[in-house]
Amino acid sequence: MTFLQPFAISSQFSPATSPTTGSTTGLTIGLTTGPTTGEEMTLSTLWFICDGSNLVVTGDCPTFPQAKTLESLGIAAVRTQFLGYLNGQPCVAAALSPAASLQGPFGLSHLRGLYGQVNEDLFAIAARAVQIVDWDRTHQYCGQCATPTIQLPTERAKRCPNCKLRQYPRLAPAVIMLISKGEEILLARAPRFRDGMYSVLAGFVEPGESLEETVTREVREEVSIEIQNIRYFGSQPWPFPNSLMVGFTAEYASGILTPEPSEIEDVAWFTKDNLPPVPGKLSIARKLIDWFIERQ
Repeated sequence: MTFLQPFAISSQFSPATSPTTGSTTGLTIGLTTGPTTGEEMTLSTLWFICDGSNLVVTGDCPTFPQAKTLESLGIAAVRTQFLGYLNGQPCVAAALSPAASLQGPFGLSHLRGLYGQVNEDLFAIAARAVQIVDWDRTHQYCGQCATPTIQLPTERAKRCPNCKLRQYPRLAPAVIMLISKGEEILLARAPRFRDGMYSVLAGFVEPGESLEETVTREVREEVSIEIQNIRYFGSQPWPFPNSLMVGFTAEYASGILTPEPSEIEDVAWFTKDNLPPVPGKLSIARKLIDWFIERQ
């Protein structure tokens, strides 16, 4: 089972933690120094300026700002992280300053809302930028001794100059699973969902668990049934803020549906002809549901 996922990084994008021949952005990115070639000076930088899960865009048909420096855009940032090159063009993530006041053509748009509004390559890089900026913000100090950390120039990591602890971008792995029973699919409603929406079950992996064990435990905890024939479906980054969703399918084995009230408001079996509102096409949850419908 394979599916196209909207956060896929294009082969046209070359990840990097610092500019290859010096800063082309007018900012200190990492610890790289050196001369800037004439060819590089003609390149504008693509700026992915983040405020949480929101990004600075321009225009009604949103685009990301392009300029050699943030100063030339009149936008203040508190931190930057070099991302790499898209077709040779430098890409930099930046954390918008809390004191910044966006003027002129600039505004904020949530990452979710940019899906389908910007091209796929830019959307995937923007999603990566949101995650890296969040990691950068939350790892300014060593978690072991509270010393300010140092950004390493050749890898995406921060090192404590005091105790030498290294900290890498953190991912929170989670499983998401489609449970079927013949021509029916199990869908549940959580309190945080928008009105009327149902989705497949999901949950975070606990220390010491395999992914398959997490699938079994989460289903048992949330709806009190047992499952069988667990199979891998696919995976998807989920930058809200730092999850990796690992999808599975499984079949009902036994038990009576009993929702865990602190997590599940309602749960039921549905056929393809009586589906409730379900998640949008951005998510692997929707990919699982669409895959099930196509097989009926």
